[in-house]
Amino acid sequence: MSARNRRAADAGFSGWWQAQVEEIVPGVEMTITGPLNVHTVGEVRTALVRSIDGGIGDFLLHLGLADIGDATGLGVLVGAHHRAERAGRRLVLTAVSPRIDRLLRGSRLDRVLTRTA
Repeated sequence: MSARNRRAADAGFSGWWQAQVEEIVPGVEMTITGPLNVHTVGEVRTALVRSIDGGIGDFLLHLGLADIGDATGLGVLVGAHHRAERAGRRLVLTAVSPRIDRLLRGSRLDRVLTRTA
C-alpha cells in the first residue's frame, strides 16, 4: 500500500481510491478492481508492466469490477496496449463493464483496444 493510500485509510477513506490488482495467471491474466484514476495508476502501471514483460501470447485484463475515473485511467490502458505490442503480445480486455465500454466507444479507443464479448 502506498503512503498516500495508508494516509487515506488512516483518515477513514478506506477503499474509495484504492485499486486492487490480482494476477490470476502470472504474465498471462490479471484483474483490476476499483478505481483507475490519477491516484492509482502508478501502482497499476507497475503491475501491468511487470506482468506484460513476464509472459508470452495474449495478455488478458479483466475490467468488470474496475472503474475508470479520469483520462489517466484510459491512458494506462493505452500504455499497456503499446507495451504489449512492443513485447510482441496483444492486450485483450475482458469482462468490460458497461460504463468502461461507453468510455472506450466515446473516446474511439474501441477501435484500437481488443475486447472480448
